[in-house]
Amino acid sequence: MKKFLFAVISVFIINSIASAKESGSQLKLSKVVKNVYAIVGPLGNRDKDNKANNATFGFVVTKQGVVLIDPGGTYEGAAAIHKLIKTVTKQPVKIVINTGGQDHRWLGNDYFKKQGAKIIANKNAVLDHKARQQDQFFMLGNLLGDKGIKKTTAAYADKTFDKTHQFSHGGVKFELVHTGAAHTPGDSFVWLPEYKVVFTGDIVYIERMLGIIAVSNSKTWLQAFETMAALKPDYVVPGHGSPTSLATAKKDTYGYLVFLRKLLREYIEAGGGIENVGKLDQSAYSYLKNFKTLKGRNAQQVFQELEFE
Repeated sequence: MKKFLFAVISVFIINSIASAKESGSQLKLSKVVKNVYAIVGPLGNRDKDNKANNATFGFVVTKQGVVLIDPGGTYEGAAAIHKLIKTVTKQPVKIVINTGGQDHRWLGNDYFKKQGAKIIANKNAVLDHKARQQDQFFMLGNLLGDKGIKKTTAAYADKTFDKTHQFSHGGVKFELVHTGAAHTPGDSFVWLPEYKVVFTGDIVYIERMLGIIAVSNSKTWLQAFETMAALKPDYVVPGHGSPTSLATAKKDTYGYLVFLRKLLREYIEAGGGIENVGKLDQSAYSYLKNFKTLKGRNAQQVFQELEFE
């Protein structure tokens, strides 16, 4: 059965990805199952060409309109996502779910809100939006230029939730789950039980190395992954990378977090200091894009976490 699912996933990734060159956004559309789509952005950094959409998004077409998972990193980024949605359906975007605190999870809210969409997010994600928005706008200004963020305005969720939130829209059931901080404090995943598809936001990275930043928590990140994995999804739409299997998600994300925490714990117990953590051997994960850029910073962050645990 596992081999069959892997084969199916491989086929839909190869056959259903369509380039969205007309949007000028570097986005690719991938049909996961009927009426459920992933929008896959590039694996590198934010820049003027990708409009801060260097992540994976998704949407579900229902009888009563579209439910969008994450709106993009800028106003123009949201417009690019919307343009791609319009190649699939004429239905309007009625609901937008923010799965976390990074810019590409929420700074496109204003674009869709102006068209009447309702925004839903975990309450910790909204606190994170408010706490880091100034830094995010500053970063985007440096990377995209003033023109790239000219229309972008912070717009917060209309509906917030604590641990879980369930709703049905157009005959499709959505379950939003937050178990604790992962890449950001309010990271949540979106489960579609009817389709056995999960949109993980930044709880899962594949194809590229995950980033552990100052607001991350590697310990509760593992718990968030375990909660998601317990649902046994047939299809995983990660926060970065193409739609995949649970096995690949576990290898590239969960496996790396377990490995890094064990590596740093042993290093600390042996009396190692933070000044040399960048030299620790993480080559087992060198196949992931951005490995050289992120491995040292990830080690430093986990070192600091373990000191306080």
